[in-house]
Amino acid sequence: MRLPSLPRPRSLATQLFAVQAVLIAVVVAGYALFTYLSDGRQAQDAAARHATAVARSVADSPSVRAAIHTPDPTAELQPYAVRVMRDTNVDFVTIMNPAGIRWTHPDERQIGRHFLGRTDPARHGRTFTETYTGTLGASVRAVTPVEENGRVIGLVSAGIKVEAISARVQEQVTALLGVAGGTLLLGAVGTYVINARLRRHTHGMNATELSRMHDYHQAALHAVREGLLMLDGQYRVALINDGGRELLGVGGAGDPDLIGRSVADLGLPVPLTGALLSSQPRVDEVHLTASRVLVVNTSPVSGGERRGTVVTLRDVTELQSLMGELDSERGFTQALRSQAHEAANRLHTVVSLIELGRAEEAVEFATAELELAQALTDQVVAAVSEPVLAALLLGKTAQANERGVELVVSADSRLDDGLLPAGLSARDLVTILGNLIDNAVDAAQGSTGARVTVTAYAEGAELVLRVSDTGAGVDPAHADLVFQRGYSTKPAGPGGRGLGLALVRQAVTRHEGALAVAEAEEGGAVFEVRLPLRTAVGGGG
Repeated sequence: MRLPSLPRPRSLATQLFAVQAVLIAVVVAGYALFTYLSDGRQAQDAAARHATAVARSVADSPSVRAAIHTPDPTAELQPYAVRVMRDTNVDFVTIMNPAGIRWTHPDERQIGRHFLGRTDPARHGRTFTETYTGTLGASVRAVTPVEENGRVIGLVSAGIKVEAISARVQEQVTALLGVAGGTLLLGAVGTYVINARLRRHTHGMNATELSRMHDYHQAALHAVREGLLMLDGQYRVALINDGGRELLGVGGAGDPDLIGRSVADLGLPVPLTGALLSSQPRVDEVHLTASRVLVVNTSPVSGGERRGTVVTLRDVTELQSLMGELDSERGFTQALRSQAHEAANRLHTVVSLIELGRAEEAVEFATAELELAQALTDQVVAAVSEPVLAALLLGKTAQANERGVELVVSADSRLDDGLLPAGLSARDLVTILGNLIDNAVDAAQGSTGARVTVTAYAEGAELVLRVSDTGAGVDPAHADLVFQRGYSTKPAGPGGRGLGLALVRQAVTRHEGALAVAEAEEGGAVFEVRLPLRTAVGGGG
């Protein structure tokens, strides 16, 4: 049986739109009600002030006083009151005697009758206002005395009907409702536009989905061992995970000061900084930091405009060291294969001499070759009895010989077995000395009397490794560039060049040593490495 699907919760943008629309409607309705009540009170106050002004003006008129003393005050006061009503826009002006008997009224049938409403305060000389229902209906009226020589000789009442006041308020309310409706419509349209944009940015997800995505984002960010770095459009750090901080060697875990900083201010090596600042994508580029070999990939983030860059970092320090050891082993294998080939040639020579009946010459030839090989081994082991370096030198000697370069261990070399501390690993020694020798053989190959001289000895608390060649040397202006990744004076091969000396400097820096290059006495270059024997730190990669 197929279960009915539950309705999907409304998106966050839709919920916000509903809340904002209701809020705007409530605010506008509340404001309209407040304005209506306020305008009603203000209209009544204005009507009372207007009626008072008209009544006082009539009471102060000399012609009114004069008419009151005539035998028939109505004859003069009624036309006057009608003109005042028309000119001042009030609904009635009633002039009466102190007892409240009307001399004037809009309805002439009411003349001579008693005024409806209070008159006591006015008979005592005080002007007052009130809302009262009289012959014309409910009205806001003012009553004031007509005084002469300190005596009250008459009363004047002017008023505006509440119906007229309500009509004026209704006009204002109608205009207010129009403005309120326009405000509500404008607010609804603005809210819709804002929430449409919010819906686009949140991809229509509701609050629960956004919260879940944030939780997954945080979990994935801290769980991924590879480095992840996100840069904004101005190449500032927008996000970096723990792996990225560790691989780049910047900031501690959760350090908020790193966010918002420019890549150029992180203190990274210049080639790596250049790769991160590039607007072009980078694929599997190898870069070196002070202690690591990193594979860097960058991918621009665009959505109509450049929004930033996503950078992934992989640590291949161990892999690079293993590749270096593999290259050394491959070189040893090639050297052994070459030596086996040479040994086979010599053996055939010995056999041929014996077949020719020249046994004594065969023995002399074989003995000379054996002594030569043994002399080379004895020379290397006598100078450098440390087994890893001795094996490396023997292998590199055979390799150099195959390439037409003579590798010589200097007579100044003296490195006893057991001298090296545990913190100075064999892998780092192979990286340092092996790459220096490979670089020297490359430089010396093809030169006249091609030779590479290796010197290894302990001086005080330092291990000194010196490799010189008979090549073209190093331009003093490029003395520092030769240690940067990618620098080489030879054409790049299939796997690229310029990484060996950069790895040497990285290993030397890791062990707090010193690396220098200068001009050799024989015209080539001499590289010298000094490593502390007592403060060497561990880490083979």
